[in-house]
Amino acid sequence: MSDTSGTKTSSKRAAYRSSRLFLGIAVSASALLSVVGPAHATPAKDPLPADIPDYRAALDAVKSTDVRNTVCRFLRTPVPTGGTGGPVQTIPETAEPCQGLPAFTIKDPVALNEITPGFVAGTAKPLPAEAIKLTQLVSSLSITVNGRNATIMLAPTQGGGWHLAAVRDGDSDATYASKAALGTLVFTEPQIRGWYQLKLTTVEPLNDQARQGLGGQASVSLSTYQKLVKARYADKLPGSAYDTTGYSSGYSLQRTEDGAPSSTLLLASGSSAALALAGGAVVLRRRRRASNR
Repeated sequence: MSDTSGTKTSSKRAAYRSSRLFLGIAVSASALLSVVGPAHATPAKDPLPADIPDYRAALDAVKSTDVRNTVCRFLRTPVPTGGTGGPVQTIPETAEPCQGLPAFTIKDPVALNEITPGFVAGTAKPLPAEAIKLTQLVSSLSITVNGRNATIMLAPTQGGGWHLAAVRDGDSDATYASKAALGTLVFTEPQIRGWYQLKLTTVEPLNDQARQGLGGQASVSLSTYQKLVKARYADKLPGSAYDTTGYSSGYSLQRTEDGAPSSTLLLASGSSAALALAGGAVVLRRRRRASNR
């Protein structure tokens, strides 16, 4: 009589090994699919930018009816002529400000980064985290409307969130700010309307003003750039005469006397574009011309 117990045991072990192998393959395949997804699956939406706080509030702001109506009122109002310091006019109220205008959408806002006062003064180290600061968010329109585009500027709200700070003719700020890519940071030197790209600790110009700001060089180190801006603006920091005339930060916000938000929109002439403001802000003052894009 043959011994079948050993054969049965071997068969069970083989079956067990096969089942584990199959399970391992199935788990691996499942894990792979969870990473790459099915071949024809719709890609997931891009995650919210981790470097912009309360970004959902910013999206809600630019998609709101109030902001859209403000942009329509701005686009309906002729750009005032004259140079900086010209008369400020009130944008009239209309029941349906967007009626009759071409359909448009407002793009998702992007970060507007500027050099910090500490970096300019030389008290901050030439490191990206200390040299560059997020100051506002900017959006532009999906199309030109009656030959015009506009920049929608959002400012941080005290306590969290974002609110409409201004609507301005043209879209250069949003265009340059959108050039930021993975591993790079785009920022502005608002005093000369220069736009730069920062790669690790290397600064590269994005427009003619920036190229002039670097003395015609194709790139400089962040520490070299700090020496350049320190020489240009160390005596022009907030509180200086340069700042109080409206150039240091690129714009100056003035609020109503009681500080309460105002629904009045004002349009000011300037050397670069018309400026319209909403909320608590009343007037945007001088802003130098942004040229070659």
